[in-house]
Amino acid sequence: MQRNKFKYSVFVAVFLLSAFGCTDILDVGNPNAPTTAANVNTERGIIQFAQGGVYINGFFNGDGWLGNSYFSLPWGYNELLADLIGADASNNQITTIGVPDYIILDNGTKVLNTSSSSVGIIRSYNNRAATGAGNNAIYYQWLNMYALNKAANQTLALVESIPFSGDSETKINTIKAWAYWWKGYAYASIGSMYYSGLIINDAAKINSDYVLHDAVLAESDKYYNLAATTLSGISNLTDYNQVLGELIPSFCQVGKGGVLTPDMWKRNINTMLARNILLNKLAPFVNGNTSATISGASTSAMTSADWTTVKNLTASGIKKGDFIFTGRTTGANDFFTAAGGSVAALSASVNTSSTFKIGERFLQNFNAGDARFSNNFVTGTTYKNNYTFTTRYTVVDGGNGAAGVYVYADKTVGEYELIIAGSYEENALMLAEANIRTGSIDAGLALVDDVRDYMGAGLAPVASTGLTASAALTELVKERRVALMFRGLSFYDSRRYGWTYDIAKGGGSYGNTLVQGTTVNTNVTINYNFMDYWDVPADETVLNPPSESSAPVKNPNFN
Repeated sequence: MQRNKFKYSVFVAVFLLSAFGCTDILDVGNPNAPTTAANVNTERGIIQFAQGGVYINGFFNGDGWLGNSYFSLPWGYNELLADLIGADASNNQITTIGVPDYIILDNGTKVLNTSSSSVGIIRSYNNRAATGAGNNAIYYQWLNMYALNKAANQTLALVESIPFSGDSETKINTIKAWAYWWKGYAYASIGSMYYSGLIINDAAKINSDYVLHDAVLAESDKYYNLAATTLSGISNLTDYNQVLGELIPSFCQVGKGGVLTPDMWKRNINTMLARNILLNKLAPFVNGNTSATISGASTSAMTSADWTTVKNLTASGIKKGDFIFTGRTTGANDFFTAAGGSVAALSASVNTSSTFKIGERFLQNFNAGDARFSNNFVTGTTYKNNYTFTTRYTVVDGGNGAAGVYVYADKTVGEYELIIAGSYEENALMLAEANIRTGSIDAGLALVDDVRDYMGAGLAPVASTGLTASAALTELVKERRVALMFRGLSFYDSRRYGWTYDIAKGGGSYGNTLVQGTTVNTNVTINYNFMDYWDVPADETVLNPPSESSAPVKNPNFN
């Protein structure tokens, strides 16, 4: 991690914020020699600093290699590794990183990946030279999230020295809750994707003690809980609303985005705490087997206690009507752009020309008659790939106009609602899965039905239809694929269900649709054999070598 670069970029964020929805322009002093004394010494200055540290440092800087944001590049890899999209561009290894080791077609023919495996691709390009050339796929998420974490650390270090008007305690605590929340978010992202990471809670210090991803996730939980505790102490809602209304860009305060009440925010935190557990423990569901097991994984399996904790957290998680953290675009100076700043936007063109091609393995999750399918996808052109990425479908930009039906992608400025963190749909489906896994099948399926109704699917209910646990989980899994697409979660689902692991370890994905030439296979077995948690990027380990007591920085379960 290039620390001088990060230090500089935080100040750049302060300079840019007046163009990101703030009504007052910060007196930034000399923009060629930024210092905290000259630039962050007023109420307006610290608010703009705290906002820019998130939206510019966390979600924008460093991501111009593919699209132009955290939501197009790191999230793009997530959807590629979930095999829900494909790609044919050569930049950033997007064509190769999501290619499985082998497939077995309906007729029993085994077709091998004749190029490097996904693990091989990751390791052969995990070096600083490859990063400089835009070929190190595992660099960007680390870059963004540690920049976000550093900006939050600097905000916390500064906030109590700033003079505030009105109720200063409330304003300071609102900014602290903001910084704690985003530190929780950053650590969650690192702990969910990398085998080990760094705990850095002081902006002025460097840490070379790498710890396992479970410890990073525990740090995420710690800061989410600190945010909740801080919010519980808020008493002056007028000053709270003023500060949070300035921290969240005004153009993002539409639709599901808005100024969250303290209780709404705490429910968002509960959803994210549940996510940390669910996405980072195995819940194998391989080939319809609810009792499948995986060997050689870098994490453990969900326990009964884990399921109970998820149920309790999601029962107090995001509700319908709660504001959540979202992103929107404006005509210029966005932290992501309408045409290229999200996986959705990069998928919403004719499949023969789009950067990402919507995959057959995604479309197979829709039940017959789902209005979300007919409102968002068309045939007519086929993108052809001789191995796994052939697709007959195209994402319709803006949808086909069905009233009340969810739209997956819209490149019109301001129209696409990007879900940055948790949502009602995710919370409900986590609670549904916990219910099904603990024997309350119909309670879980009722939540699946509710999400489908919420998104305008128009499907008949599946609750109280006598489904077995395996059939109920099938409905749940399909709905997670469909409802949470383009939100940077899909790979984590594939991993915890066991699909990304080698068939020899109990993994693999079965019953897949895959087009080869003019043949549409509907029962394909896929052996992905993907690394479950990424190695630490070489840009960090070379510049910041691990201490003698560090955890491994290379995943030892994949050789």
